[in-house]
Amino acid sequence: MPRDWDAFYREWEGERAPAFTVRAYGPFVPPGPILDLAGGLGRNARYFLHRGHPVVLVEKSLEALRRLAGTPGLTLVELDLEGPKALSLLPRGPFAAILMSYYVNRPLLKALPPLVAPGGLVLVEGFSRLEAIRRRRPESPYYWEPYELLTPPLGLGLRAFGEGWMEGYRVYAVYQKPRP
Repeated sequence: MPRDWDAFYREWEGERAPAFTVRAYGPFVPPGPILDLAGGLGRNARYFLHRGHPVVLVEKSLEALRRLAGTPGLTLVELDLEGPKALSLLPRGPFAAILMSYYVNRPLLKALPPLVAPGGLVLVEGFSRLEAIRRRRPESPYYWEPYELLTPPLGLGLRAFGEGWMEGYRVYAVYQKPRP
């Protein structure tokens, strides 16, 4: 990574299942809108749309956005989340859940708590540094460090965490914003 995401999405056929955290913890998301960051072709967004949640999907790939255009209940936002003003351009919320699936952006993760509704969840999933080593890319910034996701962003509490071999070395965390 990085790769030409437009070319990748142009060639992609079929659908993928939602991420593990979405399947396992999606039923615990309270009613309300969902923010899907770097949402790609919408595999996680579709899960929530089918459950009656409106979804705001943020993606930089124009091809992915083109393919998703017109999906009922889905609001599309074109934004490079690594751009210089990305944090100030994020949709405001509050959101019942925010998804960061297979996308590593540490400053973005730290900026999410004000966008989460009380009782809402932040679902994070990706590959761990052990997967980078296994793939012989140990210097890549696109992997979570061991146990890194055990420490939630300020303002959120840890609800669930897992790390280990799951068809690759993967890690996930579920954070929750406390209710007042």
